[in-house]
Amino acid sequence: MTTCTRFHSSILDGIGDTPLIQLRHLVPAGSARVLLKLESRNPTGSMKDRMALAMVETGERDGRLPPGGRVVEYTGGSTGVSLALVCAVKRHPLSIVTSDAFSPEKRSHMAALGAELTIVRSAGGGMDAALTRNMIEAARQITEATGGFWTDQLNNADQLPAYHRMGDEIWRQTGGRVDAFVQCTGTAASVRGAAESLRGHQPGIRTVAVEPAESAVLSGGSSGVHRIEGAGAGFVVPLWDPSVISEIAAVSTGEAMAMARRLAAEEGLFAGTSTGANVVAALDVARRLGPGSTVVTVLCDTGIKYLSTGLYKDVAASAQQWTGEQP
Repeated sequence: MTTCTRFHSSILDGIGDTPLIQLRHLVPAGSARVLLKLESRNPTGSMKDRMALAMVETGERDGRLPPGGRVVEYTGGSTGVSLALVCAVKRHPLSIVTSDAFSPEKRSHMAALGAELTIVRSAGGGMDAALTRNMIEAARQITEATGGFWTDQLNNADQLPAYHRMGDEIWRQTGGRVDAFVQCTGTAASVRGAAESLRGHQPGIRTVAVEPAESAVLSGGSSGVHRIEGAGAGFVVPLWDPSVISEIAAVSTGEAMAMARRLAAEEGLFAGTSTGANVVAALDVARRLGPGSTVVTVLCDTGIKYLSTGLYKDVAASAQQWTGEQP
């Protein structure tokens, strides 16, 4: 009698092939079906695991990143956590530039995985174009001083195949029944990559890029401060390709936060603010498409990354009741 044992050779084998979950309670009657790609099932709880692995492995293959070579990146946090995981497994030292504008959980997670952090102060805890550019400059200086491999996520097209794979997964999981795809835009790699894949399968798919209403630069508006982590760099990013996008949806921080809280309380789906923005836009698309259609959007990362932020901190405080009993 033989025993067949299946196991991953490392945690990196657990990246991708995440499930699709149908929304049951938030979708109004008369709307299309809405499905969420559950990217919180990746090892660090974020879709950014996909792109971090792709950027590092491409650098290794073409010689830009030698064995044991240092990796450098600027990040709102999720990319940094994902790079920290990949670099820990592959034994690359990692220098991360981040900011107090992003959740302490992300910074602690990066540090726990071995990353060295440089913190750039924000203007009042908000994200804007000036903060993005300051972080980029700090990363450039660290790269120059250390000779490290800068993954440079805003300019690095090596990550696109990782999101092509995500689009291919969505196509396979829905049996080719996708009428619209909705995704928040940060570096623009995920919305572009998935849109390219899905349109390769079916050119008529509606693709919707989501951005913060307070900084709706892709829609032709002005740059501003917002609190949707991982979205809205404050300027038109290099990987943005409007040719694969059908429309742009602007969602405010307040709308995104309210929807993320509803997702947790009403659907049991625990996510961050960018996911809330995705669902706000997806529900609008679903309403317009109507019954018989399918809208797919992305649960970008787990809400555990935001427990100490304004997204969930006040909710947690209001839910607690205290008694006079001593433990």
